[in-house]
Amino acid sequence: MDTLLLKGARIIDPSQDIDTIGDLLVRGGMVEDVAPEIPVSGSVPVVDIQGKWLVPGLVDMHVHLREPGEEYKETIATGTMAAVAGGFTCVACMPNTRPVNDSASVTRFILDRAKEAGLARVFPVAALTVSQRGKELAEFADLLAAGAVAFSDDGRPVRDAGMMRRVLDYARTFDALVISHSEEPALSQDGLMNEGRVSTRLGLKGIPKAAEEVAVFRDVLLAGLTGARVHIAHVSTAGSVEIIRWAKDRGFRVTAESAPHYFSLTEDAVEGYNTNAKMNPPLRTEKDRRAVIEGLADGTLDAIASDHAPHSTIEKDCEFQLAANGVIGLETSLPLALELVRQGRITPARLVELLSWRPAEILGIEAGSLRPGMPADICVIDPERDFHVSRDSLHSRSKNTPFLGQTLKGRAILTLVGGRAAWDLDSCIPS
Repeated sequence: MDTLLLKGARIIDPSQDIDTIGDLLVRGGMVEDVAPEIPVSGSVPVVDIQGKWLVPGLVDMHVHLREPGEEYKETIATGTMAAVAGGFTCVACMPNTRPVNDSASVTRFILDRAKEAGLARVFPVAALTVSQRGKELAEFADLLAAGAVAFSDDGRPVRDAGMMRRVLDYARTFDALVISHSEEPALSQDGLMNEGRVSTRLGLKGIPKAAEEVAVFRDVLLAGLTGARVHIAHVSTAGSVEIIRWAKDRGFRVTAESAPHYFSLTEDAVEGYNTNAKMNPPLRTEKDRRAVIEGLADGTLDAIASDHAPHSTIEKDCEFQLAANGVIGLETSLPLALELVRQGRITPARLVELLSWRPAEILGIEAGSLRPGMPADICVIDPERDFHVSRDSLHSRSKNTPFLGQTLKGRAILTLVGGRAAWDLDSCIPS
């Protein structure tokens, strides 16, 4: 459908400081106009979305799509289907595939698969080091030319500080974004959950908050030393939030994200040895949860990213100590973030900034805005729609979420990618 008028919605676009009731006209896959009222001829299809929010397509800058190599957990097709069902039009996928995305050929494979799927736009994040072993730099120039948008060894920290400095010096020559998995393995080794009262009661080896905070401090200091752009992934502790705030106050080129599970849950979710609440970094305390929310509200943390990490029942339906780390999140991120709006912790505009505009800015991609001339990547949200999270309602190939069986409030009802309906829950678009 070449032309479409979305009418009567609450349009929220922080990139233009817009929060108003109005219309949006899509033509040729692009945003043509945004105005309080747009008159069109009778031949133009009109979608009446009064009472709904119309926002730029959401951007998730931290997902694991598992392809190539672990397609039994997720494929690019199933992962991007989950993305559009969650309102995400763009996803940045981490490199810990099999083989690792440390070569231009793997980057191109991912992009080709995404094009075949024809759902959300996929932006590959390539490895910092060959095979993510922390020993030898990956070929940044080749990877950027192939389509990589950032670099990370996510899933594995770069253990050696000297190597991390080399990485950042090299990245600085390209002004490339480095996404840091900040973890000190000497402190986290063999840990299964947050170190504290719950781990003691359950008899599980704990991971202290310092395992994250020591590494965050190292990496922001190295950002200051090298002048490179460093993005801290999956922030989970109050101490990390404070360190990032300190680094930003000093003008270091540091940005950061947290995930919905870190502002929605605490270590108590592990009670009963719930493997769907096992992740790395682990769920922390109520104090940490509140600090993450404060960081999202005051701008210390720049983005909400799902850290969507699919695992099959093979990896999750087993003893806690053997279970894999990680939870899915593409379809639950939006309703969980909307809860922060209901609680008065953030505004709707800040929600859109965290889930769309700011991650797009950090990645340097053409997304996150409804400005005329931008691709018509659009998410229509019903903030009052109930979403019962079940194995049947989720589109991801894996179902490992601690929110299974819960009813969340708010979801995407229409997702347009390049003006085309990739998700249409209520059959809004006229046939």
